[in-house]
Amino acid sequence: MHVFVTGATGFIGTAIVQELLSAGHQVSGLARSDASARKLIDAGAAVHRGDLEDLESLRSGAASADAVIHAGFIHDFTRFPEVCRVDQTAIETIGKVLAGSDRPFVVTSGTALVSPGKLATEDIIPSFNPAWPRASEQAADAVAATGVRTSVIRLSPSVHGDGDQYGFIPILVNIAREKGVSAYVGEGLNQWSAVHRLDAARLYRLALENTASDDLASNTAIQSARFHGSAEKAITVRKIAEAIGRQLHIPTVSVAPEAAAEHFGWFAHMAAIDCPASSSRTQEQLSWHPAHAALLDDIESGIYTR
Repeated sequence: MHVFVTGATGFIGTAIVQELLSAGHQVSGLARSDASARKLIDAGAAVHRGDLEDLESLRSGAASADAVIHAGFIHDFTRFPEVCRVDQTAIETIGKVLAGSDRPFVVTSGTALVSPGKLATEDIIPSFNPAWPRASEQAADAVAATGVRTSVIRLSPSVHGDGDQYGFIPILVNIAREKGVSAYVGEGLNQWSAVHRLDAARLYRLALENTASDDLASNTAIQSARFHGSAEKAITVRKIAEAIGRQLHIPTVSVAPEAAAEHFGWFAHMAAIDCPASSSRTQEQLSWHPAHAALLDDIESGIYTR
């Protein structure tokens, strides 16, 4: 297939592009700058100039492709509601182009807010949370309702690996450096799931190919399926903080819940959230078998603190 990929030059997107090309697909990647365009050319992909707020570039990119993977997101948490609206509009815009064409569309979401406090599974459909207003899944469902072969990949809170600069682990590392301690909230027993970027990239390809399958196209449940990018379903934030502390050679400490906002700032909610996530159904349905490094191994290797 000729696949149009948004976010194609990002941490996860570059791995998706390479995975697609290695499997024999053609790729056009959305590129905002000359540097991004060069990265795509060097990888062997075609360049489609534009960005997530340039709706005409999204329309033309989707119109010229056999399938679309939407992996782009503006990682500016200082204007999070705004970038969430940009994400929703991008999904809606691409969906209108694909409507009635029988072409697959893979959308990105997350596992963290699916069912906080209990194990998230693929069959749980969360309601919209105005306190965390990313509406990727709701937008994808609306697109699926128009007949588009849509699937959603929910990524773990930590998609890790060498080159990770904007994910949650770098945020924790930066806070630890600033404060001089690596902290967790309360007893630190709240849990995150995690997946290596290369395993996540393979999941995108498998989801795309399965969504495109004629055998699956008639199954409405598959058209709007949820897949979980979760290689490790439950790692305590305390263990993550301890690994960061060892690498930075600083103490690991507990922060009381009432002091979390002062210590972690805007990240306090995520630092305290308990969001384990299973991928059993995803692994069985797509024959996806994560094989790359675990999160704590990546932290202990020093890639986040060198």
